[in-house]
Amino acid sequence: MGTGDSRNGEHTPTGLVAGLLLAAGSGRRLGRPKALVEVGGERLVDRGVRTLTAGGCAPVMVVLGAAETAVRGAHTVHNPDWRTGMGSSVRAGIDALPDAADAVLIALADQPLVTPEAVRRLVRAHEQGARAAVATYQGNQRNPVLLGREHWSAAYAMAVHDVGARPFLRAYSHLVTAVSCDDIASPEDIDTVEDLERLSVVLDRGSPDRG
Repeated sequence: MGTGDSRNGEHTPTGLVAGLLLAAGSGRRLGRPKALVEVGGERLVDRGVRTLTAGGCAPVMVVLGAAETAVRGAHTVHNPDWRTGMGSSVRAGIDALPDAADAVLIALADQPLVTPEAVRRLVRAHEQGARAAVATYQGNQRNPVLLGREHWSAAYAMAVHDVGARPFLRAYSHLVTAVSCDDIASPEDIDTVEDLERLSVVLDRGSPDRG
């Protein structure tokens, strides 16, 4: 179980940052599961995996629920409680993380303007000693989020209903490193058909996949 420590009660840091892509929702307002939606000829779930991998995460885990599908380059995790909201996907993902991982970087499948470079900035912050980090845009905390192993249990306990890591970030703000990503990414998400059309145009113009 990902929330546990090693058998002797201690964990030796490995530097390994696992990627966790949350892609279990049904896309109620969009009318179809977001994981399978294509932008620029690529499914959102595949784009998310590519972004995490290119950003330095390994292995990459994908939490699925409303739609089950094979995802190349990633391990899939089924969340049977996906209807209860994002929190259950965070818990399912943490449960599946490998013992070798020292930290996890959590991203959302419906934010296609998050770039590999944004992921790399958080990974670099971890390499420089950050044990919790979050991407910020205009000073606001959004995604991705990086959590060192020692924080998984707390984040797990706080991830309920339709919230993920946000309660942890608020409760432990004194431990969180803010990583500005304004110049390389955007947290805009796809919730509606209008969002999909708008962001598809942005992606077709080559913005911003600077990995």
